[in-house]
Amino acid sequence: MSLKGRYMNIILKKAGAAQREILYRLLQYSLFEESLNDQNDMNEEALFEYPWFENYFTEKDREAFFIREAGSERLLGFVMINTFMQKSSSGHSIAEFMILPKFRRKKIGKKAAVMCFEKYQGVWEVSPSYGSELAYLFWKSVIDDYTGTNNKYEDGIFSFCSQSGRH
Repeated sequence: MSLKGRYMNIILKKAGAAQREILYRLLQYSLFEESLNDQNDMNEEALFEYPWFENYFTEKDREAFFIREAGSERLLGFVMINTFMQKSSSGHSIAEFMILPKFRRKKIGKKAAVMCFEKYQGVWEVSPSYGSELAYLFWKSVIDDYTGTNNKYEDGIFSFCSQSGRH
């Protein structure tokens, strides 16, 4: 799946078992960034625990994608999606999302998020990283632009419905 944009064309490429270590390293970096706000601690092996990680390679309700530049396939970030909802009975949720710092503020995150919303039509929930004003503002902007402000933010969770052609 690819999406053309003003700055860079990107693709979502499913993370398979062969790329497990790459995804794990990116996830650790993302969890480190989040720890600046949520105060999560590393374990004795200097790793942030993420008990659901292996499930992204074994369960149909969880998928992970690398965000890559179209053509060169340069790694730009990753997204982890699941169907474990907090407010709705069914739909999709962004579990983890990160754009590498070098590629931030270039609309890559917005394009990748929209690609996810379009890939899985229906109800979505997005919980910005706890305590991060920047994460909240990013997701508010992306979701407001995508839905035309037809979304709800309650208890730290954005809820909305994706429909092809809405943006």
